[in-house]
Amino acid sequence: MATEACKKNHITVNGQVAKSSKEVFPADKITIRKDQINYELTVLDIPQNRVGAKLVDIYRKDETPQEAFKHLELLKLSKEHYRAKGQGRPTKKDRRDIEDFYEDEI
Repeated sequence: MATEACKKNHITVNGQVAKSSKEVFPADKITIRKDQINYELTVLDIPQNRVGAKLVDIYRKDETPQEAFKHLELLKLSKEHYRAKGQGRPTKKDRRDIEDFYEDEI
């Protein structure tokens, strides 16, 4: 997955687009574009061996601003407003709900 993200230029290291073979060092700043959020990570240290997922936070610091997550939540809420793709025409109940909504505004 990381290789695909690198090929699509979704990962930068210190402001430069990274290849999948790029070595990282302590104090490097990594930016990852995923799900319309730019995650900003700082490398604190490099482990000697592979570590489990629970221990990864020891070696990195997440500096992603909270506004990015709030923006994603707003995008999700706005998408729920519209009908899901593939549901076809509105049902009779949907039509009545729409008519009631417009009658309330008049």
